Amino acid sequence: MTDPSSIPPGEPLERIQCQWCQSMNLKTALSCQSCGAPLDVRNLVSESGWREAPRIKDMTEIHFSASTCQVEGEIVPAAEINLGAGDAIFFEHHVMLWKDERVPLSVMQLPGGLKRAFGGMPFLITVAGGPGRIAFSRDATGELVLLPLHPGMEVDVREHAFLLCSHQVAYSFVRIKGLANILFGGQGMYMDRFVTTGAPGLLILHGYGNVFERRLGPGESIMVEPGAFLYKDSTVTMQVEFQRLGTGFLGGTNMSLARMTGPGRIGIQSMYVHHHTE
Repeated sequence: MTDPSSIPPGEPLERIQCQWCQSMNLKTALSCQSCGAPLDVRNLVSESGWREAPRIKDMTEIHFSASTCQVEGEIVPAAEINLGAGDAIFFEHHVMLWKDERVPLSVMQLPGGLKRAFGGMPFLITVAGGPGRIAFSRDATGELVLLPLHPGMEVDVREHAFLLCSHQVAYSFVRIKGLANILFGGQGMYMDRFVTTGAPGLLILHGYGNVFERRLGPGESIMVEPGAFLYKDSTVTMQVEFQRLGTGFLGGTNMSLARMTGPGRIGIQSMYVHHHTE
């Protein structure tokens, strides 16, 4: 990355806007310093409005707060974090690969642990503090999606999808009223919710297969197979609907779909996996 201090005085500082996260980068950058998206690749959008999450190149490095993240591998990608002093991240159980001996670990205090357990969500969230290195991965093929969260953003994520999140982001869970245990792998009426206040943060998700995102306008709705849902802005509402299939012998068969209504972003994964409680 080019050091802005090396640019001669009086010469304009030209920047490139990332098409994925809208962050600004120096014109010499090859990948976005905030989300890792390649800056020399066009924003690929289907006719129906779905755009591909950027396939992050092997060994791409991004920056957040006083720390860095390097994405390693492409089939089962890993995120190696170099935590700066005073920085911390939190993550679910069973996603850590390795850590420096000096990196301390602690447990985040979460309200409603029993409700989380009954909802099929993890009730133990681990916190790692800097300085030092620590790495993470999900044990499945797919891709990592890096979501820089600007102040005032709220994002809802399906259970067992978030890999790690920076400590500047508030973490809780939300119950989606009216949903039966048919969603999220038969486990839950709960989703992880990530909220920023005055400081930006970074959220890293793992999506099975490929990840696609679409922005819904106010009042615009689409129907999503619940297992494909990955994340959404909190402004997007979700309701379960049952559609009857066939007549006669199949007349009593229903298909459950999630109605997603804008405004806001929704992310899906092409290979959905129904999780079971650990």
